[in-house]
Amino acid sequence: MYFNFIEDNENKVIDSNFQKIVTQLEKTRVLCSELDAVIECSYDGIYITDGEANTLKLNKSYEKITGLTRDFMIGKNMKNLVREGVISQSGTLLVLKYKKTVTIEQTFKTGKKVLVSSSPIFDNQGNITMVVTNVRDVTQLYELKEELAKNQQLTKKYYSEIEAMRNQLLSYSDIIAQDKHMLDTLRMAKRVANVDTTVLLLGETGVGKEEVAKYVHKNSKRCNKQFIKINCGAIPENLIESELFGYERGSFTGANKEGKIGLFEVADKGTIFLDEVGELPLDMQVKLLRVLQEREIERIGGINPIKIDVRILAATNRDLEEMVSKKLFREDLYYRLNVVPIIIPPLRERKEDIVPLSQHFLKELNKKYGLNKMFTSSAQECIMQYNWPGNVRELKNIVERVVIMSSNDNILRSDLPIKNSFNSLDIEIDSNQENVNLKEVVEKLELQFINKAFDRYGNVRDAANYLGINASTFVRKRKKYCGKYMLQK
Repeated sequence: MYFNFIEDNENKVIDSNFQKIVTQLEKTRVLCSELDAVIECSYDGIYITDGEANTLKLNKSYEKITGLTRDFMIGKNMKNLVREGVISQSGTLLVLKYKKTVTIEQTFKTGKKVLVSSSPIFDNQGNITMVVTNVRDVTQLYELKEELAKNQQLTKKYYSEIEAMRNQLLSYSDIIAQDKHMLDTLRMAKRVANVDTTVLLLGETGVGKEEVAKYVHKNSKRCNKQFIKINCGAIPENLIESELFGYERGSFTGANKEGKIGLFEVADKGTIFLDEVGELPLDMQVKLLRVLQEREIERIGGINPIKIDVRILAATNRDLEEMVSKKLFREDLYYRLNVVPIIIPPLRERKEDIVPLSQHFLKELNKKYGLNKMFTSSAQECIMQYNWPGNVRELKNIVERVVIMSSNDNILRSDLPIKNSFNSLDIEIDSNQENVNLKEVVEKLELQFINKAFDRYGNVRDAANYLGINASTFVRKRKKYCGKYMLQK
């Protein structure tokens, strides 16, 4: 009976202890389950190995960040993973080597870059039993860092290019003006320069509309800001809107993934020069009208308008009024542009500018090519009398051509690749002239013969022999007639 009592008590104690163990195990199971849930819900990747660097556990964030699955990674040793190139280096192995927390950058074969912090867990004897690694995706951070560096370089490059372009445009000017017509034009340009209004420059091709536009900008309050020239006729129709107004990222196939700033934004606070504005397509004319009216632009693919502060100068060699009548140019845009029209006279109407311009170009080319060339009087007379249908541009091109092609330092009339009535020795008689001074006619004819002979032979002695006069007479007559007739206004 006594022994039965003891046995019953022992069974009760065993049952109680067993129940405690079961309860403790259940609590441990619940705690492990909760810990697993915490690990799974972590935004950072978590990777756990044992003290031998064998993979025990990883969470779904690790799978998402690295692109590696649990099925592939569980049980794998970190040494093998590094050797096989699955990861670039292991924080776990460094922890096992140095027995302290380490933080490293890690690259996976999937292309992902991460920042990992690995920490050791020690037992009571100081042995590492586990290594817990936190993993944070920095791929986008690196991409943004690289993109930022590229953009900073591009910004510096574009700023340098814009500054160089602005300095180049404004440090050199071909405006040489002595003729009254051109001086009057420049006086008008200077008057409107200080008034922040739209100016329309009109004139034939090659008269120097761009130079006058630069002259307006240099004399305006915006002279220290950008001067951006846009040739509306040179930009393909399908690109002109993106060039002028820019586009947002992802606007169309082939576009820069970061988007692009338009030239109107680049010119903010400065001046934009729309050359050949008559070549703008009608749909772009509508958008330009909005810029003039609202002082804002909208990028392709954008939803928010961008305010800009630019002065617009426009130029064309076309008859915009006629284009308006033919519905080729918007009437409302024409009146918006034509606030202050400035008509630049052709070179044939500003005769007094021809010789100074030719001498200016000659001087610049001599300096450029290291030469010492000069025009003979007959060549200069030929230049003076030519009609110049291509205006200043044609004059500049011909001067450069003759400087390069002429064989002597003295540029002769025969070197000039132009034809006019003064290549012959004919005398024109003006039937409307009441009186004719025969002495002047004969002297002018003598001058033509003298210049022709000098151009042909290149020296006084041979030219004088050809004309049957002595050298001193040749020099005296040439000096007298050149002074009398070549310099007459």
